[in-house]
Amino acid sequence: MELYHVLNRGVDKRDIFLDSQDYVRFVHNLYEFNDTKFIGSSRRGNMSDFVSPTSVSKHERERLVDVHGWVLMKNHYHLLLSERVEGGLSLFLRKLNVGYAKYFNEKYERVGTLFQGRTKKVLVERDAQFLYILHYIHLNPLDYLEQARGWRIRDKGTFAGVKEAMEFLESYRWSSYLDYTKIKNFPSVLTTRLFRNKDVFTDYGKAVSSYLKDVEFEKVSGITLE
Repeated sequence: MELYHVLNRGVDKRDIFLDSQDYVRFVHNLYEFNDTKFIGSSRRGNMSDFVSPTSVSKHERERLVDVHGWVLMKNHYHLLLSERVEGGLSLFLRKLNVGYAKYFNEKYERVGTLFQGRTKKVLVERDAQFLYILHYIHLNPLDYLEQARGWRIRDKGTFAGVKEAMEFLESYRWSSYLDYTKIKNFPSVLTTRLFRNKDVFTDYGKAVSSYLKDVEFEKVSGITLE
């Protein structure tokens, strides 16, 4: 199995999620487009009643990819994917981007490209990458927490502290973090068995807390990981 970190952002770094309905639509598409039998674009209409992908059609699905992790930010998204059928990764991303762009352009009465270019796909090849990549995806929302922007390895700023960061992550709905910590959010989108097991993360919330404690210590002591 090959694991890919996948990311794309709005053209000119523009915001691609302007309200909660936009976030919900993209999560819905993560589920609906992940099906070899589904060819068309996602249905139009008010998505305010969509709470969980479990509410959509129960027909037997053949998934194109496994979604191991995800996060939606204001102007970009990160996904962690592995392919289930040949060509499934490219097909899934094409349906996802085109379908969401069509919805966004119709809703906001705009025309033209929504995403800045081809979706970037980075193969996770090393053990160190494998153990870090899920944390990296889930910690992205800390960019919105003023005192926590030092969570990134390359940053030299201050760090708010583990307690504040963990509380913020638990309040951020638009990622797979909550489902990994056994708080049901959008479980039908996600495949957790690769990471949530005794050989990787038996308690994912505790693993993230430990990682952030290490970051906090490195900032205080002047140690960097670069």
